Amino acid sequence: MLERALRVAAARAAAPGDLKFTERQLYYELCRVLLPAHLLPRRLPFTLAPPLGHGRFAAALGRLGDVPGLLAAPPHRRPRPGAPAEPDLYDYGLPRLLVCQDPAIARMLVANDWHLEAACPVLAADDLPLDPRLTAALGRVPDAVVLVLHDASAQGTALPGRVRAQLGPGAPRVAALGLTPRHAASLHLARGRATGPALPAASLDRRELRWLARGRYAEVAAVNPAHLLRTLHRLVRDGGASPPGAATGGVEAPRDTGFLTWPTR
Repeated sequence: MLERALRVAAARAAAPGDLKFTERQLYYELCRVLLPAHLLPRRLPFTLAPPLGHGRFAAALGRLGDVPGLLAAPPHRRPRPGAPAEPDLYDYGLPRLLVCQDPAIARMLVANDWHLEAACPVLAADDLPLDPRLTAALGRVPDAVVLVLHDASAQGTALPGRVRAQLGPGAPRVAALGLTPRHAASLHLARGRATGPALPAASLDRRELRWLARGRYAEVAAVNPAHLLRTLHRLVRDGGASPPGAATGGVEAPRDTGFLTWPTR
């Protein structure tokens, strides 16, 4: 029974066009198959506990065998990006760069050629600080932007500020894309439990801070892969721009457009 639901989840995660996806994305897709809360109206914002523990999912996945589109688990210690294949790559200007909190999501975007279609290099937060040559390439383009994709978690909401601090003065603007607790509630994502303090973030309202203070979090991996790719294309096309006056601490706050305007399935 669970294996059958897992096959359905794998087919949905790969649609359309045989997309590549991570194990965490497959887990959350299975949660949507078992409990399709994403079909409920978005005007009723909420997150929910997963209907299935990860242990049972992993056991079912082991019994299922090979899953088309499922990316292999990354190494525990990833090598830092080395020198570019083209020696003059850093001589060009770079209008935008995407930093992902989750290295697996960064790998998923690259595996689906998102970085080529969006003309936007993708790095993981583990790759910080940026290579000085990459920072210089961003500096050659007026209005260059570093986009930050993070989980709706205490650690995730702090990441854009950390990126901004590491870039230093005179660096390109930093725009947070989300997720935020507000995004997670609108999308009816499955949530997890975490330990540790929820640091105040100027872009979050009181309700979101309370949500984090309860030890809750929602992962970018909980978003359907196709929806994630489409939304990132939309946000990159718009330059990650925030509404006027939304910049706080040198970081532009996450937009409501994009994550909150995805079509429901």
